[in-house]
Amino acid sequence: MAARFEGKVVIITGAAGGIGRAAAVRFASEGARVVAVDLASAPLDEVVAAVSNAGSQAVAVGADVSKTADVKRYAAEAARAFGGVDYLFNNAGIEGAIVPFLDYPEEEFDRVMAVNVKGVWLGLMHVAPLIRERGGGAIVNTSSVAGLHGSAQISAYSTSKHAVLGLTRSAALAFAPHRIRVNAICPSPVETRMMRALERGINPDNPDAVKRNMMLRTPLQRYSEPEEVAALVAFLCSDDASYITGAAYTIDGGQNA
Repeated sequence: MAARFEGKVVIITGAAGGIGRAAAVRFASEGARVVAVDLASAPLDEVVAAVSNAGSQAVAVGADVSKTADVKRYAAEAARAFGGVDYLFNNAGIEGAIVPFLDYPEEEFDRVMAVNVKGVWLGLMHVAPLIRERGGGAIVNTSSVAGLHGSAQISAYSTSKHAVLGLTRSAALAFAPHRIRVNAICPSPVETRMMRALERGINPDNPDAVKRNMMLRTPLQRYSEPEEVAALVAFLCSDDASYITGAAYTIDGGQNA
């Protein structure tokens, strides 16, 4: 594989999750050094090892993306460890409660908004200046197909992912003069821990039935793999996407066709 990211540095939030880890390995395999950010420290050690196995270097930073001090710290650690930042994969997110709309707990709504919306905003605010110092680069925010339509059972999650699209488009306009492209990805169900939690939340007695139903509603008849999502993120950060900004890319097996 061509080393499209040789000499480049990428920050990945939510790096211990399925999509985050796959993205770390993908960027590393193409030459990038990785700053792996997540709440969990033990899985981050595994991500650092996976990056090393892919032929590159990584540092792990335990951080809560909804806290300004933590975001400033992971940005500063990227600059300290690798001299700067070229790309940000703003990927950290939580699914929140899976309950009817009118039963949604206020404190859980606030938590979902803090991680999924404020966390993305803080990443944009504190990493974009570092990318600007390098003469430009790219940012990819993780939204969802749930950010393209409503959801009665995961209303906070759906609302937060709509907000990510608003942040993406606004940042794309604001950062274009600095040669920073900003795009979003909108995955449908991916083979990750989050989907296992959603399946159990929707039908605790038969989560496999939920998965079968979701696959039947997908023209390609399956969930995506984290590596497929990572490939899209790598494309959007690469020079192959040099004229793409402010866009929302679905990766949904045809669900929204």
